[in-house]
This record gives sequence, structure tokens and C-alpha cells, in this order.
Amino acid sequence: MRGATTGIFYGKGEVCAAGSRLLVDKAIKDQFLTKVAERTKKMVAGDPLDPKTRLGAISSKSQLERVLKYVELGKQEGATLVAGGSRTDIGTGKGYFMQPTVFADVTPQMTIAREEIFGPVLAAIDFADVDEAIARANDSIYGLAAGVWTRDIKKAHYVASKVQAGTVWINTYNVYDTAAAFGGYKQSGVGREMSAHALEYYTQVKTVWVDLG
Repeated sequence: MRGATTGIFYGKGEVCAAGSRLLVDKAIKDQFLTKVAERTKKMVAGDPLDPKTRLGAISSKSQLERVLKYVELGKQEGATLVAGGSRTDIGTGKGYFMQPTVFADVTPQMTIAREEIFGPVLAAIDFADVDEAIARANDSIYGLAAGVWTRDIKKAHYVASKVQAGTVWINTYNVYDTAAAFGGYKQSGVGREMSAHALEYYTQVKTVWVDLG
């Protein structure tokens, strides 16, 4: 639960690899989302320069307005708002702050599940079994990163092998290393950053042929 909330609310969701879609087993959906909602209440927005702040400001007025439009779309299309959903004020009258927002009952066809919001909005999609989870995870034009949370390591590796994403974290999220390639599938970019795989983008190859005959 903590990993799922960190995955989306880290950096207010304005992170390329933000875990904006949460696929959760139907058997634990209600209990799990209740705990997620409770955790969001502790994430009070505040001054980004304050070490105690856990949720800073959205980058601009236009981006905040864009995020709020997605929230309204989520409501209109039938998703259930279980936490947040509004702009918030930290008492200074300044800054574009947004409540951490959680939607339940999201279907893969909804706009908030198909488009990049780039804000603190979590769209929870339930699944009945592992194969349905994989199918719903891959039902996207994007594929930058994904996370798998389970105590069954065999299942974790099975899912990781099937999910169409350039990076898959197992029981962790947003972990990076310059020695590991980073990049996506489908419309999540071209090529790879970091690691030896990135060197080709900074290298111009030349071939020279010499006839010694």
C-alpha cells in the first residue's frame, strides 16, 4: 500500500514513471483502497522547501487546471472518487496545490486510465486473476515503467516477463541506477537512457575500407 501511494504521489505525479494506474485484485479492492485513501489524508500539501512537506505544488496554473479537468472527466465517465479531487490552499494564497486524489471503479476505457495526467491522481482498476491483470496492464499505448507487488516471487517474475514496459520493479518503485538502461515500450519514448545502451546515441560510427592489394 505504501509503495502504491509513493509510486503516484512522489513528485505530485509529475514524474515520467509515475504509477498512475493501480491494478488491484478484486478480492482485496475495497479494503486496500480504504487504506490508500486513509494514507492520502496524511499527505498534506505544503511548502516544497519545508523538509516535512510530502506533497508540493503543481508546476503551473495551466497544469493544475489540466489535472482538475481530468478529475471531472473521471467523475463524468463513472469512476468513484474516494479521496481528494480538489485544489487546496496551504494558507499562503500562493502556489498551485492539489489534493492527492484516488479513483476507484476505473475501467480501462476511461480517459483517466488511457491518458497521461501528470498529476497526483491515482486510477484504480480491479482484476479477477493474473492473466486479466497482465492484459489490463498492457492495454495502453504507453509502456515506460510498471511495478509488481506480491509475496509470490515466481508470480512476480511471470508478470514482469509479460508486462510491456521498459522497467519493471518488484516490491519497490522508482529505483534507478546509471548502469541500468531506462526507456519505454510503444509510445513511451525511443531508445534508452543510461547504461552502455545509451552510448550509441552519443557516438558517430564511421567505416573505413583500405585495399592493401
